[in-house]
Amino acid sequence: MTRLGDLERAVMDVLWDTVPATSDGVTVREVAEALDGRELAYTTVMTVLDRLAGKGMVQRRREGRAWRYQAAASREAYIAQLMLDALDLGGSRDAALVRFARSVTGTEAEVLRAALGAEAGLTPAPTARSGETPATEPGGGRRQPAVVDEATDR
Repeated sequence: MTRLGDLERAVMDVLWDTVPATSDGVTVREVAEALDGRELAYTTVMTVLDRLAGKGMVQRRREGRAWRYQAAASREAYIAQLMLDALDLGGSRDAALVRFARSVTGTEAEVLRAALGAEAGLTPAPTARSGETPATEPGGGRRQPAVVDEATDR
């Protein structure tokens, strides 16, 4: 998965924070207006959205002469994939996981334990805090964090 640059991240934050999964998406102009504090040209925002579409980060559909854009997956799915990609950078995945597990806070460790217990069928999946998604799908299946095209996986 491609890491995002600062401007790409700002555009994705607009899509993740302001575009409901049930909407038809937003136009370049609407994204540019949401980024008004950055004083970006319309064409700059259009180029960033086009590149994000090419990377599979956003979905777009034609509406008349304009395009409407939506995030292809949730912020949580993107971050989870970044974490998995980081584990693949080399060395021992086990050592990296142990070091990560030792660095999380008590609350985060509880969430991880509950998610792993739910995977094993030992405990129910943790209840997501505001803005978070549970680690498992209904029925106990493992959620795949890769970017997907289904509008329902947001």
